[in-house]
Amino acid sequence: MTGVGHNSNATDDRLRLLMERIDRLEEEKKGISDDIRDVYAEAKGVGYDTKIMRAVRSRAKMGENGREEYDALVAAYEAALGVA
Repeated sequence: MTGVGHNSNATDDRLRLLMERIDRLEEEKKGISDDIRDVYAEAKGVGYDTKIMRAVRSRAKMGENGREEYDALVAAYEAALGVA
């Protein structure tokens, strides 16, 4: 697609710079994800249940109201399925 805008060179340069920034951030994100995975592996290695750790983190991010709503929905679904 040539001739985008009246100054396509400036537009092309801006697009290239934006894409390079995204690439760098994706690499950083991958590195951080790898680091998080390593911490969970370390926790598992010393006997912690990483599934529970992940659940605790997830619930903490919900906030108090979110946890209450989530717990109420889980209870309602369990009751409907007869597993409570």
